Amino acid sequence: MNLPENRFKRALCEGRQQIGLWCSLPGSYAAEAVAGSGYHWLLFDTEHSPGDPLTVLAQLQAVAPYDVSAVVRPASNDAVLIKRFLDLGAQTLLIPYVQTADEARSAVAAIRYAPGGIRGVSGLTRATRFGRIANYGKLAADELCLLVQVETREALEQLEEIAAVDGVDGVFIGPADLAASLGHVGEPGHPAVVEAVEGAIRRIRATGKPAGILTPDTAFAKRCIDLGTTFTAVAIDAGILARGTEAVARQFMAP
Repeated sequence: MNLPENRFKRALCEGRQQIGLWCSLPGSYAAEAVAGSGYHWLLFDTEHSPGDPLTVLAQLQAVAPYDVSAVVRPASNDAVLIKRFLDLGAQTLLIPYVQTADEARSAVAAIRYAPGGIRGVSGLTRATRFGRIANYGKLAADELCLLVQVETREALEQLEEIAAVDGVDGVFIGPADLAASLGHVGEPGHPAVVEAVEGAIRRIRATGKPAGILTPDTAFAKRCIDLGTTFTAVAIDAGILARGTEAVARQFMAP
């Protein structure tokens, strides 16, 4: 049995735009419902959602038959959490709140086996197809994709150093936390935040690494793509559900 190809990683390496949907609803049923919607990738979030390894397992299983890539965001840059998601078969991870190059290197070490890293070894996991993929330990890194999230003023100050870390496959900008760090909590559209985000995209692209972002603002998403983001999440499932149901209700409720 062959190791599955990471199509998302290949697309980033080739510079092909990948449009994504942020999934904060932890159910496998919701994941399967959106898997065929036409997005290139789905982000299964466990930082700002009730999700955990068991709910992510069900999501990975639900979307496996569909032509869409799964990206998983652990709750933190924690080697144990990272190990668990990798063993479940996640091939692309988005690590939140990476502040320094050293923290980026820690994330890289967590996805690599010794001697190049610290990932624990188990031969009977979903990632290895329960021992059916020959030489998984030697081949796994080729199909793993590590994205790191910069979302503070301090991280922006070290952006080039973070992007230069060997093993970092892409750098993602977190506008909401960046806005808070810049003194504009709840205002991702503030001119100072927009300027910082746009500058960060240009700087990431100048390093040669793919840049990514999440923004449900359609006009700004298109602006980010024009500036050079290669993996761009343009909506959030919970937001679509909440705002969509509100819009229907307004059509029938008396003012």
